[in-house]
Amino acid sequence: MELTAKDRELLALLAENARMPVATLARRLSISRTTAQARLERLERLGVIAGYGVRLSDAYASGLVRAHVLVTIAPKSLSEVVASIAQVGAVTELHSVSGAFDLIAIVAAPSIAELDAHIDEIGRIGGVERTQSSIILSTRLRR
Repeated sequence: MELTAKDRELLALLAENARMPVATLARRLSISRTTAQARLERLERLGVIAGYGVRLSDAYASGLVRAHVLVTIAPKSLSEVVASIAQVGAVTELHSVSGAFDLIAIVAAPSIAELDAHIDEIGRIGGVERTQSSIILSTRLRR
């Protein structure tokens, strides 16, 4: 699918604030409100925009304890393990990776004890052979 420069600008503005009114988007893009609305609808229809979400404030997010949980899974159990990990509410991201591990889950919780419980929950999932965790001490760059 081909995106124009204006489409990419529109996506960047929505990444800043997904609740920005269409009139504001149009003004910032130097296009009419009707054109901005049509672009949004086209991007949604094409599946470029799959939905709108909440971006947590740095103040709130800095109060959470986060960890990278590296997961090794049994052969042929990827889809079942992914579906089970998706049910763990504290998992904010899940990535398939190459190397010694099969998946990396990003887990966030309000305390070390709760983080530990979520990591244990992942380890108990059928098809998970092993996990290794690293607590994130600080975030140096986020885009």
